[in-house]
Amino acid sequence: MTAPVMPGAEPWSAPGGPHGALVLHGFTGCPQSMRGLAQAFAAAGFAVELPLLPGHGTAVDDMIPTRWSDWSATAERAYQDLAGRCDKVVVAGLSMGGTLASWLAAAHPEVAGAVLVNPAVEPPAESFVEMMSKALEAGSETIPGVGGDLADPDAHELAYDLVPVRAALSLWDALVDLAPRLGEIRSPVLLMTSPNDHVVPPSAGDFFTERVSGPVERVMLERSYHVATLDYDRGDIEDRAAAFARAVTSG
Repeated sequence: MTAPVMPGAEPWSAPGGPHGALVLHGFTGCPQSMRGLAQAFAAAGFAVELPLLPGHGTAVDDMIPTRWSDWSATAERAYQDLAGRCDKVVVAGLSMGGTLASWLAAAHPEVAGAVLVNPAVEPPAESFVEMMSKALEAGSETIPGVGGDLADPDAHELAYDLVPVRAALSLWDALVDLAPRLGEIRSPVLLMTSPNDHVVPPSAGDFFTERVSGPVERVMLERSYHVATLDYDRGDIEDRAAAFARAVTSG
């Protein structure tokens, strides 16, 4: 039986105007981490969709059976919904949400632009995959969580305190599949990364920039850790993202 959705973890949307913004949260997180960014797009006049990805925002047991195929299908449906009622669509994501946004931008060349915050786009080291596989061999379906990586002591992310191992391995497989397709991304990208990220290696920003075909505007989030959309740089992220979205949809 699926647990109730956590208060604050619910999906969010705004009707907006002729252009749309799809906003995607991260692995083991929920829409709470992206609500401020979604509201910034809405304030800029965009129709916004911020879905709750399958298995997230309730209890970790609900996430254990989910895989990349579930999350990407939800992102694709949300994109198609926006694209069906908006002239142009911007995709945005944090962490795995950035993976999904990149995957959508590669699959849909008509995407107007992508806003990526500490995106997971670089395949993990083989040693990390081996560690996860050994956890499964030892009978562990979960390992300690990665949520809540914040510099601001007053900020809080609603995220699971455990990581479902098989779900994580499906994400790693998706990263391997996505890497050779990054060159298919020709839309403009606003890439914002934290040098002090304890979840996604900072090298992921270089990995991404060296492979995409479209223009990339890079911003370093010096004051924030991984969940930068809730951290000290959140206001700057929201302002830059809204300005970028207006620019790439104005033509």
